[in-house]
Amino acid sequence: MKKLHYIFIVTCLFLTYKGKAQEEISLLPQDTVKAIIDPNRPARAAFYSALVPGLGQAYNKKYWKIPLVYAGLGAGIYYYTWNQNKYQEYRNEYKRRLDGTYDPEHPIYGGLDNDRLIRAQKFHQKNRDLSALITGLIYILNIVDANIDAHLMQFNVNDNLSIKPDMNQNQIDYQFNYGMTLTFRF
Repeated sequence: MKKLHYIFIVTCLFLTYKGKAQEEISLLPQDTVKAIIDPNRPARAAFYSALVPGLGQAYNKKYWKIPLVYAGLGAGIYYYTWNQNKYQEYRNEYKRRLDGTYDPEHPIYGGLDNDRLIRAQKFHQKNRDLSALITGLIYILNIVDANIDAHLMQFNVNDNLSIKPDMNQNQIDYQFNYGMTLTFRF
């Protein structure tokens, strides 16, 4: 009975010791650093980008995208104003022709008939509207880009979970088999 008592005590000590060893191992620092996830970060980046184009990219520290945003918006606004001015020029010349106050010796409009003036108005009006649409899409894309960048900055990217292409040669017919390898390490 005394031996059984000692075996019980030794077993309890062993289990206690083993449990403490597991706790000590789990308390060791990991090689990965946990990032603080801010759920409001994507909404804040999108709001900043909607407020001032490019500010959401600056908030995400993607400074190289800011010139792209302003180049896209600037080009859209430039083409909008250029097509608007051309539309107004052709429209004013057409109005002068309807009034009978036009100059037939004008270097630009003198050789154009009324049909060409109407087609030029429609052409520049269509391009003006298209420029406005593209400028609006670039503005929306700016907001969406800031939101997605903020989401992806919180995404866990480490080597514990990876997917990569894989190519194996079949040993029977020596053809290559292509596929994907998904790796998850604990």
